[in-house]
Amino acid sequence: MPINLNDAQVKFTEHLKTSAKAESTVIAYSKDAEQLLDFVAKRGKTTISEILPEDIDEFKELLNKQRYTSKSISRKINSIKAFFRFLTSEGLADTNPTLSISHPRIENSPPRVLARLEYRALRDACRTDPRMYAIVELLLQTGMRISELASLTITDLDMERELIHIQAQNSRDARRVPMNSAAKNAILDYLKVRPRAKEKTLFLTKTCRPFLVRNIRTAIDRFFRLAGIKEAKVNDLRHTFIVEQLKAGTPLVYVSQLVGHKRITTTEKYLKLIEAPDMQPNVKIEEL
Repeated sequence: MPINLNDAQVKFTEHLKTSAKAESTVIAYSKDAEQLLDFVAKRGKTTISEILPEDIDEFKELLNKQRYTSKSISRKINSIKAFFRFLTSEGLADTNPTLSISHPRIENSPPRVLARLEYRALRDACRTDPRMYAIVELLLQTGMRISELASLTITDLDMERELIHIQAQNSRDARRVPMNSAAKNAILDYLKVRPRAKEKTLFLTKTCRPFLVRNIRTAIDRFFRLAGIKEAKVNDLRHTFIVEQLKAGTPLVYVSQLVGHKRITTTEKYLKLIEAPDMQPNVKIEEL
């Protein structure tokens, strides 16, 4: 009997939760599949077997009209392809309508790097909020990913040796990054007001629950607006760290290790953002 849309969505989400994927990935893939299913349901379709390649092409066209970026549409296509691969592998769908579906062409723009006035304004905007100040400072001073920051626990902090242990995630290896005085002081100030709880996750909500990636992202976006910083995203703090390190003369291989790049070529791309006259050897990370 053909599986209905809702049951397919539930089974896919359960599969994602048991496949060791990051929580943010589970949420994104599940929501993307749900968005497609809502689209076809409005066209009177009730089972997975009724979904045709033409439906997915029309869904792509709708996303274009709604002004989703090519990158966002491509991610949704990835999610939908994963959805149907799962259904066919489990025998819940006879055919895979995504096999002929192509990704939109993506023009890769250079990473956005915050100017000194911008990241100082961001600091000032969240200075009265110890938790958000510590989050922004850690992202700026270590270049860690937001998912890595959200996963930090109290025991990952070695305050005596001034090191942060970043746990392995999915296919990424664990690593240790230095905790400079700016990051250390911000963490210490936050720990003074952090809710007392058995929960080991470093950053908590007021109800003592882990501060999730999507909520951290939303909070930082809010402070970007308060600081008057336009067209900036959370990942731009990571980009800023990398560029400032390279400007300071930090060896390329070491920078790559600090931020957890799998390939040195990924770090090399940032060299294009650095102009020789602006090179400032011996600049300390604290001066970000």
